[in-house]
Amino acid sequence: MVIVKASPSSEAGELPSTELLEAMGNYNEQLVKAGIMKSGDGLKPSSAGVRVRFRGDERIVTDGPFAETSELIAGYWLWEVASMEEAIEWVKRAPNPMNEESDIEIRQFFEMEDFAEQDPDGKIAEQENELRNTAVLRDGTLAPYLFFAGRCDEALDFYQQALGASVLMRMRFSESPDPVPEGMLQQGFENKIMHATFQIGTQTILCSDGCDDKPSFDGFRLSLSFPSEDACRRIFDALAEGGKVDMPLDKTFWSPLYGMVTDKFGVGWMVMVPCE
Repeated sequence: MVIVKASPSSEAGELPSTELLEAMGNYNEQLVKAGIMKSGDGLKPSSAGVRVRFRGDERIVTDGPFAETSELIAGYWLWEVASMEEAIEWVKRAPNPMNEESDIEIRQFFEMEDFAEQDPDGKIAEQENELRNTAVLRDGTLAPYLFFAGRCDEALDFYQQALGASVLMRMRFSESPDPVPEGMLQQGFENKIMHATFQIGTQTILCSDGCDDKPSFDGFRLSLSFPSEDACRRIFDALAEGGKVDMPLDKTFWSPLYGMVTDKFGVGWMVMVPCE
């Protein structure tokens, strides 16, 4: 964690200048391109915050502002670097985040390996890993993906008229950056919709004509996205157990990792890492 310490100006609520915002934006862009920055934000002054003191069973809430400015935090980054030395070099390249002299503090996170002596049987580490996996799953998104068996254009027109839908994009098989595998499409489907996105209210729905005009009761798949490839692989494998892999996980032009699977209950899924 790279901590931007508060200053008199930040505690007074003074906002950074346009020049500083632009410089900090350019710096953050360098961090992201280098694969270092995981997150980062500025914090409002302590006058907008509270403190909770723990004294036995008592909880004492105190409203800000707080006097010891040099000990307060005005912002932070989370970085993943190889060493403290690398972090120091990156901090030296940062623009001064304040209008006056300022300090940036660098602190390392504990890893579970640091607690090996306190966790000799590994139970606490196992629990921590399960909690991390649960947190990753909560970042997943679920969206319906509908197959219209050659009537996708008709369906989109209907939803626009009947439901006020907004068509966000539509791409035809003939427009695909990658050639469609030979024999995949029914004859005459070359100009059908490969992928389209429309919105009804706040719900975004994905759809396609599919590869032929054979409608079926199970003419849909659930599209499930995760921010990490590890989570994507883990969930894909779990859905495939007792089911059928329709398309193995692989890199595509629209996703760094994408695959299709039908689970043991007959529900079709598309599992992917969304393209950044």
